[in-house]
Amino acid sequence: MRYVDPLILDRVNVWLTPFFDEQTQTKIKDLIAFEPDILEDSFYKNLEFGTGGMRGVMGVGDNRINTYTLGKNTQGLSNYLKEQYTGQPIKVAIAYDCRHNSKELAQVVSQVFSANGIQVYLFSDLRPTPELSFAVRYLDCQCGIVLTASHNPPEYNGYKVYWEDGGQLVPPQDKEIIDEINKLRYTDIRFESDPSLIKTIDSEIDDAFADASIANGSYGTTQEQKDQLRIVFTSLHGTSITMIPRVLEQAGYNNVSIVTAQAEPDGDFPTVDSPNPEEPEALRMAIEQAKNEKADIVIGTDPDCDRLGIAVRTKEGNYTLLNGNQAMVLKIHFLLDNWKKQGKITGNQFVASTVVSTPLIERIAEHFGVNYKEGLTGFKWIAKMIKDHPEMDFIGGGEESFGFLTGDFVRDKDAVTATLLACEMAAQKKSEDSDLYRYLLDIFSEFGYYKEHLISIVKKGKTGAEEIAAMMKNFRENPFKEIAESPVVRMEDYQIGTGTDMMNGSSYPIDIPRSNVLIYYTKDGSKIAMRPSGTEPKIKFYISVNTPSNDNIDVEELLQNKINTIISCLNT
Repeated sequence: MRYVDPLILDRVNVWLTPFFDEQTQTKIKDLIAFEPDILEDSFYKNLEFGTGGMRGVMGVGDNRINTYTLGKNTQGLSNYLKEQYTGQPIKVAIAYDCRHNSKELAQVVSQVFSANGIQVYLFSDLRPTPELSFAVRYLDCQCGIVLTASHNPPEYNGYKVYWEDGGQLVPPQDKEIIDEINKLRYTDIRFESDPSLIKTIDSEIDDAFADASIANGSYGTTQEQKDQLRIVFTSLHGTSITMIPRVLEQAGYNNVSIVTAQAEPDGDFPTVDSPNPEEPEALRMAIEQAKNEKADIVIGTDPDCDRLGIAVRTKEGNYTLLNGNQAMVLKIHFLLDNWKKQGKITGNQFVASTVVSTPLIERIAEHFGVNYKEGLTGFKWIAKMIKDHPEMDFIGGGEESFGFLTGDFVRDKDAVTATLLACEMAAQKKSEDSDLYRYLLDIFSEFGYYKEHLISIVKKGKTGAEEIAAMMKNFRENPFKEIAESPVVRMEDYQIGTGTDMMNGSSYPIDIPRSNVLIYYTKDGSKIAMRPSGTEPKIKFYISVNTPSNDNIDVEELLQNKINTIISCLNT
C-alpha cells in the first residue's frame, strides 16, 4: 500500500469504529486497499461553508457529502439554533433537488433536527431553491436547508443554510456555526428522529410562491403581447419543471414549448455534459427546438432553479445567447425604466450587483437616479443588503453567473421570477418590432459598449488547492504594472480590505467583508478580477472591457481583441 499520512489515517480510523454503518466501513477498507489517493482526498480536511454553502463530492469521509458529515453539520446547527433562540419554539424548512441521494439526505437532516426537538417542514418532493428561501419567511422559520449542488457534476451534492430572513448564512454566523460543528464528535449526532415534529409541505407553499412570483415579475405586458410570444423552455433535468411552466401559464403565457427530453428530473443529467446554463452547450437542444418552432426566446435553468440562461431570436432569425452580465443589464434597465414610467423612483431605492460583475450596472443606476450597492460574489451578500437597508426599496439585483432577483419576497437568486421577467421584456420588445438583442444594443449605444469574459481553471484535490493558493500569492506579491499595454491605475485586495492607487502609491480602505479576491483596474477602463471559487475546485478570472459608442469602428472586434490581449498577459 502507498504511504498515507498518519494524521489522515487517524481520521480514517475514527470511521472504522462501530458507530459507523457496515457499508461505510467496507467502502473505506476498499479505499485503503486499492485507492489511497481517493482515501487521502476523502479525509484530509473537513468540508467547509463557501459562497454557496457546503458542497462536495458524495462518498465516505470527512471531505465528502454523506449521512455523517451532514448529520454532524445538522447537529451543530441544531445546537446553535437552540443557543440563539433559547426558550422559543424553533422551526426549520427543508427542500431538496433532483440529485442522487438528495431526498434521502434531506430525510437524514430532518431526522437530526427533529431528534433535537426542532419542528421540521419538509417538502414532499423536489422544489426550486428560491421556493425554499420563500418558505422560510412564509412559515416564520428560524432556518432553512436545501440539499443541492446547483450546476455541479452528478457526483456532487451540497447543503445550503438559510437564516430567518430567507438569505443564506453570512459572517459571523457561518464561522460561529462551523465552530459549533467542530466541537462535536460524530458520536454526538442524534439520529433518532421524532416523527411528530416532521411535517410535510407542498401545495400551500407552491400556491403562495407562484402568486408572489407573478406579482413581482409582471410589468404591464398585455395579453395580446403575451399571446404573440413563443417560448421554448428547458429545465435541464432539474427542479424548475415543478414551477416555471405553472407560473408562465398562470401569468398568461400560453405558447410555452417544453424540451421533453430534458423535462424529467434526473441526477445524471444525461443529455448535457454540464447542467449549467452558463455553458452554451447546455441550451443546444432547446435552441434546435426553437429554430424548428421559430420561437422568440429560449430559457434554460440549472438543476436547483436559481440561475437561468437566455437565448433570443434576432430579426434575422438567428439565436443569440446572452451572457449573465448582458441578461442582468437588460433586466436592471427594464425594471428601472418601468419604475421611472410609473413615477416610483424617489431616490430611496437601490439595485445591487457584485464586484466581479459588469460596471455598466452602476452607470445605469446613476442614470435613473437610484442607489447602487456592490458586494462580494455570492447572492447571500445581496440578501444581506436587503436585510441591512429596510428603509430602502430593493428593485432588483444580479451577478455575472446568471443569477437574478426581482423584489425581496425571495432572498436568493430566483430563476422562476427572472424567467417571467425575461418573458415580459421579450413580449413587449416584440410588440415594438424589436427583440432583446436589439434592446441590449440600444443600451450600449447610450452608455457605451461593454464586454465581459470569464476564465475558469479547474484544480482538483489537495494539490489543486495548493496550486490555486500559490497563484493568488503570486498575483499579490508580484502585481501587474501594465495589462494589455494599459497601465494599472488601481489594485484592490479584498483579503486585506485595502485598495492601492498605483499612480501615487496611496492606499484606501474597502468597506466590504474580507474575501480572497484581487481586482486590477487599468487606465483604459478594463477591469480584471481574480478569485478562487468558494464551492468548486476552481480559480476564476473575470475580465471586463469597454469602449464608447462609435459607429466608425467594429466595436465587437475591438473589445474581443482587448480581451484576447488581457488573456495573453494573464498566461505569461
